[in-house]
Order: sequence, then structure tokens, then C-alpha cells
Amino acid sequence: MESTESSYVSSPEAARKRSPPPPKSPTSETAEKHTYIRFLVSNAAAGSVIGKGGSTITEFQSKSGARIQLSRNHEFFPGTSDRIIMISGTIDEVLKAMELILAKLLNELNIEDNDDVEPRTKVRLIVPNSSCGSIIGKGGATIKSFIEDSQAGIKISPQDNNFYGLNDRLVTLTGTLDEQMRAIDLILSKLSEDPHYLQAMHAPFSLKLGYQHRLTIQ
Repeated sequence: MESTESSYVSSPEAARKRSPPPPKSPTSETAEKHTYIRFLVSNAAAGSVIGKGGSTITEFQSKSGARIQLSRNHEFFPGTSDRIIMISGTIDEVLKAMELILAKLLNELNIEDNDDVEPRTKVRLIVPNSSCGSIIGKGGATIKSFIEDSQAGIKISPQDNNFYGLNDRLVTLTGTLDEQMRAIDLILSKLSEDPHYLQAMHAPFSLKLGYQHRLTIQ
């Protein structure tokens, strides 16, 4: 899927030349709205998020107030070898849980310390095809504004028709942790305005995945 992604992407060089703006907190009304987000992690990373005996995921749920669920071992998103993590709760809770998870995964990469350059990594969000239009906006205006605001690279894959019933697309975010979190904040706030996206939160897990595997509650 990576090779056929759309051309909506920021320039890493431009991102390095400008300091990212400080994160903007959602309004209290928006922050209290219940929503969800899904993203991909490797099997090894999923184990790291769960922790020994479920200790890490329990800690992250306690700290954030969000619910964190994972697809079972070897139940992957179609066309990948990656498992799915789903976080649900208020926007504020989801963002807190997302940051805890991404920060842990970043720390485990054991990247050599460099005071001048923050590590730029990728995270792939799973977004229903029907909701991608709200992220792109007319003529790409919305996604371009998100790229400018967050300084993260944002790519949206085309809909993959190789898997029957798959109605999701991948949104790849490239940047530092702060840049990724700002982009996730913008994208999630936009998606949470879409009634179709919110309706999917209450659908059976198999429908959320777009295929017949089910998520298991950790």
C-alpha cells in the first residue's frame, strides 16, 4: 500500500526549518466527545504495548482513562503483517493514550541520542474510506492545512479493492512525536465531526476492521 499512496505529503526539509507550533488543546466541549482511533503496530510492538501480564496496557488505560484494544496475535490488517490497536474514549483520553503508546514505542527503538535532530518515525492510522474526504477537504485544502500546522508528512493510501469488504484506508503520518501528535489531534478532531465515523464506533469489531477478524479486549 505504501507505494501507491497519494501525493499529500509535507517536505521534511521544510519541517526541519520551522519549529512546530505548540499543541492546541481541544475545546472542553470537543474534548468530552466520545470517539476512537485505530492504527497499526508490528507484532513485536503490540507485545510491548501489552506488557508482561498486561501490565503496560493496564497502566496506559489507567493514566489516560481510555479503553485500549488489540487484534489477536497473527490477526493482521489486510495486506500487512501488522496488528490493529483501537483506542476509544473522549478525544482528550484518546490523545493521552496515543501519546503514551507512541512515546513507549519510540523509546524502544533505541535511537542514538542526537541533540540536533529529533527522530522522525511513521505511524499508520486506519480511517474509513467514507471519512477520508473530510480529512482531504475540497481540492486538498484541509490536509494541506494539517500538514502546514503540524509539520508532519501526511499520506492517504487509495482504497484497496484487493480485499473483499475492506472499506478502510491507511493515513501515514511521518514526523517527530510532537508533529505526529499534533497531526493526530487535527485529524481526530475532524473525524469526530463526521457522524458516519462516530457511528462506526458502535459497530461490531469485525466491521470496524473491515474484515471478519475480531478485536479482543485486553
